[in-house]
Amino acid sequence: MKQFKDRVAVITGAASGFGREFAYAGAKLGMKLVLADVQQDALATLEAELSGQGVAVLAVHCDVSKPEQVQALADATMARFAAVHLLFNNAGVGSGGLIWENSASDWDWVLGVNLFGVIHGVRIFTPLMLACAKDDPDYEGHIVNTASVAGLQNAPTMGIYNVSKHAVVSVTETLYQDLQLIEAPIGISLLCPYFVPTGIHQSERNRPTEMQNEAAPTTSQRAAQAFSEKAVVSGKMTAAQVAQLTFDAIREDQFYIYSDLEPLASVRKRMEDLVQQRNPYDPYEEVPHIKQLLRAKLKR
Repeated sequence: MKQFKDRVAVITGAASGFGREFAYAGAKLGMKLVLADVQQDALATLEAELSGQGVAVLAVHCDVSKPEQVQALADATMARFAAVHLLFNNAGVGSGGLIWENSASDWDWVLGVNLFGVIHGVRIFTPLMLACAKDDPDYEGHIVNTASVAGLQNAPTMGIYNVSKHAVVSVTETLYQDLQLIEAPIGISLLCPYFVPTGIHQSERNRPTEMQNEAAPTTSQRAAQAFSEKAVVSGKMTAAQVAQLTFDAIREDQFYIYSDLEPLASVRKRMEDLVQQRNPYDPYEEVPHIKQLLRAKLKR
């Protein structure tokens, strides 16, 4: 995808983090923006800011875990702009702790947003984009799915998040192959950021009431939350820089997008374990003090 001006971008999780920076970057390129999020106040603030700059904006309250709301998002997009060129399946939440201590509600919430949000986006918007391409011989489209380095390895106390992001990697790689098979003019990118200050460690603020846990967090869940907050806040790259990397990748039709190459050494070790049938490596072997700190917290 080379042309952005006057093209239509749909962004889920648009009110904060990567989504907000995607919106800013798209606005600078002259795109028409459809912003979707569950944070109504933050969404309205962003809509007002961009509209005040003369950007064509449509803001839609949308819980991506609910297929009917993603369908309503698509319907509103087509009614307003009559096309979709760039789709960011970006909404995401986080939850941690020892994997057997996560409740059914924890699984429903995280997989609902992180995985099924992407599934619904792909299922509903890809046919729309293919229809747009059929009607426009000059059509260029692109889909960006936000996964994580957690989708390429499996650190302890991050079970649900790991599962959700591994599945997003699979969905996205398969989508790439399917679109290649039919020679569609739609590029695909998989965003796998490392720790970036986005506010995902505060995602419980958006957890639906019906999915709240009655029991207090376990020791492992509190430890995972503390570790996540420290790691995210200390991230070296900003969300704005990741957004710029992402738009550069879209221009170059680049599939894999990383905010940091350092974790790929661990990814390589995991791949070698798979091929050589070795037991899984210790993801903290290069930073054993972190593992010891986490283990000490679990013993409290």
